[in-house]
Amino acid sequence: MDRRTLLHAVSAAALASSLPSCAVPVQGPALPGAGLQDNSALPPWPARLTQIAFGSCIDQKKAQPIWDAILAGRPDLFIFGGDTVYASTQPWLLDNLQKAYSTQAAQPGFARLRQTVAHLAIWDDHDFGLNDGGADFPHKLASKQAFMDFWKLRQDDPRRAREGLYHAQIFGPPGQQVQVILLDERWFRSKLRVTDQRDAPGKERYLPDPNPAKTMLGPDQWRWLEAQLLQSADLRLIVSGVQVIVQGHGWEGWANFPAEQSRLLDLIERTQAKGVVFLSGDRHIGALYRHERAKHYPLFELTSSGMTHAWAGASEAGPNRMGELVTQNHFALVELDWPARHIALTLKGSAGQVLQRHRIALAELD
Repeated sequence: MDRRTLLHAVSAAALASSLPSCAVPVQGPALPGAGLQDNSALPPWPARLTQIAFGSCIDQKKAQPIWDAILAGRPDLFIFGGDTVYASTQPWLLDNLQKAYSTQAAQPGFARLRQTVAHLAIWDDHDFGLNDGGADFPHKLASKQAFMDFWKLRQDDPRRAREGLYHAQIFGPPGQQVQVILLDERWFRSKLRVTDQRDAPGKERYLPDPNPAKTMLGPDQWRWLEAQLLQSADLRLIVSGVQVIVQGHGWEGWANFPAEQSRLLDLIERTQAKGVVFLSGDRHIGALYRHERAKHYPLFELTSSGMTHAWAGASEAGPNRMGELVTQNHFALVELDWPARHIALTLKGSAGQVLQRHRIALAELD
């Protein structure tokens, strides 16, 4: 037994004995059709993934021609990265959220995708219910119930029995396994430290908070995440509503809590989890980022945010950004070439045109 196998076996056993009753224990690969959907009319889970589409920030009241380009590409899976609707006007009303979901459900392209493409979803602040909101949002339980109903979660789905909406699923046979990890960065998240210089570059809304008591995920979700990273996978897509490794701005992101950001990177190293790529949204821009690590493989992040209303005037420093910001409406693709053992991280415009693409050998993520 090599060091990695031994580490995973010992850590997984320890975690299984310490997980609280509301957390998901370590499990094997999810079977197609298991876990999410209770409606047989919804598309089945794919047996193998070669094209994964991803996007976020969808205003239910705006035109959505982008679905035509997405559907034309015939993705195996679509991942909704948050802000699938905008219902965060205060005072918050459940009726407004339910109307937003109803309006979005009636969008023709969105409806076709839900009927024909397997999909996973997590929320961000505007479908959570409060702009930049966190654990202290008083209506989060009602909002969660509306989310679960809209996305048709099965009655035995573990998300119905625990706090938050974090979830993970594995697709594909051994050697071609893709693990999708959806993080909930709203339900448990501590208060942010407000900037002392609003709109100043790098300090736009928030400042890094060094308080070690502040959290992004909360104790249960941290334990659950460690258990997920100990599972076997060839590629791990960690979906984060807010940006993870990105530097150079003072908007929401993991950089708001430096200790939590370091904890995440340390956890990836400690579990020896290979194949990690971050997918993020929130910012109304598209971009690719690369974070170098001295003794481990680099971490890449693909931000895709702005399917209906990208930030056309966006401009910011990007110390670890690869290329320019995408400031037009767009979506993302993770394209997997299993015979060649490489992936492509791609941003496409509303007409399906390639805006940015970066290829990565899977061996580079080992």
